[in-house]
Amino acid sequence: MTSEILRRLRRRPAALAALTVVALHLGAAVFAPLLSPADPYAMIGFPLMPPDGVNLLGTDELGRDFLTRLLHGGRTALLVAFASGAMAVAGGGLAGLAAARYGGWVDDLVCRLVDMNLALPAILFVSLFVAGFGQSLPMLVIVVALLMSMGVVRTARAQGLGLMEQGFVKAAILRGENGLSVILREMLPNTAELLAVEFALRSSSALLLVSALSFLSLGISAPTPDWGLMIRDGLTSMRTEPWLVAAPAAMISSLVIAINVATEGLAEALGLEAARGGA
Repeated sequence: MTSEILRRLRRRPAALAALTVVALHLGAAVFAPLLSPADPYAMIGFPLMPPDGVNLLGTDELGRDFLTRLLHGGRTALLVAFASGAMAVAGGGLAGLAAARYGGWVDDLVCRLVDMNLALPAILFVSLFVAGFGQSLPMLVIVVALLMSMGVVRTARAQGLGLMEQGFVKAAILRGENGLSVILREMLPNTAELLAVEFALRSSSALLLVSALSFLSLGISAPTPDWGLMIRDGLTSMRTEPWLVAAPAAMISSLVIAINVATEGLAEALGLEAARGGA
């Protein structure tokens, strides 16, 4: 099965190129301490120094090495995006499958909670959490995961309703297996590929959302390196030092586009046509 998927992926050069871009981003994030020319928090020179042989992208408004901040900003963005995506898929996937398995009031409750969440603007939802629980990195991961999980619930529920009509699920119910056993042993393994695609899609959406929240001062707080914060801070000097905005914006856009293109190729290779529209 794995070799067949790899064979299908090899016939999709755009997906392979996108996977290469994602791998480069991951490598830069993992090895940022080794690749960085300076400490991300250290003021090594005058503010807004132009690029030179030592500081390849110059310094920011506080005199910190901009390339270092850019590399470490990727670590922050990917950590929050992937952690949020994983939590969203785990929680949303189980909730959607539970709604499909039990039906009745459980299904109604899950669907109403999803509808209520989707009716509330994301910025207002985050603002309420920030006001009530503070602006910390763990809280940001939780709130973004909650937002991302709503779409996962719908996707998993639709898949689960189809599985409930399959013979192996009906046989498990007739054998007397409890609801949790049916979900974990029969339904979840047959939803794993779809949830893997959902993880990639939700991580991509989470990356965009976290960057937007940081830009609006609702996400990651300074002085933590973050691409959204770097764009916000660079706006004041964009006319004279445009790379302060262009570089983090390029990092965000290239990673988001690469994840989406790679996910589309993976969905096609797996035969999950419906999942490609689930972003």
